[in-house]
Amino acid sequence: MAGFAGYNGQAFSPAGDKGRFVLPPTFRKAVKESSGGARTLCLAVHDKYDCLVGFGLSRMDELHEQLDKEEERAIRLGLTDFDPDVRAQQLFGFEQIPFDDSGRFVMPDHLKHLGKVEDGLYFHGAGKFFFVWNPAELDRMDASFKGAQATCRALMAKAKGGAK
Repeated sequence: MAGFAGYNGQAFSPAGDKGRFVLPPTFRKAVKESSGGARTLCLAVHDKYDCLVGFGLSRMDELHEQLDKEEERAIRLGLTDFDPDVRAQQLFGFEQIPFDDSGRFVMPDHLKHLGKVEDGLYFHGAGKFFFVWNPAELDRMDASFKGAQATCRALMAKAKGGAK
């Protein structure tokens, strides 16, 4: 997509009224650019960590390419345990969630459960996608996440201080 440079930055968003969350402005702009102007957030469960990942609609082409590459690699290496159907459901099992001009969206209950979502979300850019963490789950991660953990704590403290 022209103008889409990937997802970067960090933000914290407390849960709002009526069970809604807010996609922070930086991520909102990038998702909209990646979705051809549509206000459509794609959310999926991370296949390794207890969090969610977010991205825009343009990632679908990348996911098709990724599946093809993984299948070709499995064939080339003789990996008989690779199941393209299982991998496809992992890659394409994301939800397409509309958001309004202010970034408000309602997260489906099953994603809240799978992402262990509670009363706030920490967003962390990762290039092709962004992580969406329950701060408590992020805090349980090892030292390789120390930068994200420190940023999350600082943003949460700022949000709490701003709410007073």
